[in-house]
Amino acid sequence: MTYETITFTLTDSIARITLNRPDRLNSFTRQMHAELAQARDDAADARVIIITGAGRGFCAGQDLNDRAVAGDEPVDLGATVEASWNPLIRRLATMPQPVIARVNGVAAGAGANIALACDLVVAARSAKFIQSFSALGLIPDSGGSWHLPRLVGQARALGLALTGEPLPAEKAAEWGMIWKCVDDDALDAEVDALAAKLASLPPLGLAAVKSIIRTTGSRTLDQELDLQRDEMRRLGFTADYREGVAAFLEKRSPVFTGS
Repeated sequence: MTYETITFTLTDSIARITLNRPDRLNSFTRQMHAELAQARDDAADARVIIITGAGRGFCAGQDLNDRAVAGDEPVDLGATVEASWNPLIRRLATMPQPVIARVNGVAAGAGANIALACDLVVAARSAKFIQSFSALGLIPDSGGSWHLPRLVGQARALGLALTGEPLPAEKAAEWGMIWKCVDDDALDAEVDALAAKLASLPPLGLAAVKSIIRTTGSRTLDQELDLQRDEMRRLGFTADYREGVAAFLEKRSPVFTGS
């Protein structure tokens, strides 16, 4: 696929996906959804994935001018969600690689919830998160109604969703909604360093960490302890674990192969 609405690079096991419709604040069309799905496939060999936006914004969510949602006739928004947004959020949650959201500006509507669906969110201090659905008579889709209360609690989730008030990145970090807020001119260095660190770690272990933490809410303590036992057993037999121990004992940098 030739990318027109996004850009994609894969360097040093780090895939970088940039939403590239800056004139529309990187809002989504059907074409962008299709290209992003392909980019996720193209990133299969990456150890880390970065998602960001071109220009002054991260993502403004759904492009309301897109033929998929605009027009005189009523549109089945549920069909749009089922065909495009739900698969994206499910994929972000289940793909084995850590996914970093580099939030360089406003993240609104589904754009905010794409960021929250990523594993780590690093935002520029000037960035804002906006749950803009209530102004249109809608609910926070793209995982928003699931992620928000789990990240910030019911009271704050309701406040954000009902009022649509912008939440500054610094406050989002204070509330535990995102991993980190940094000065705008430090955003690239922070994200690049984080991606490089994750790319250097054992990929099987990172995939297991992501999976067990993302699914822990569905298990009892006894079930969690049993799963921990099973995962420690599985990972303890990997070559990467042996390499990590050997490198520690030999006081050298490890080289992990994902095996």
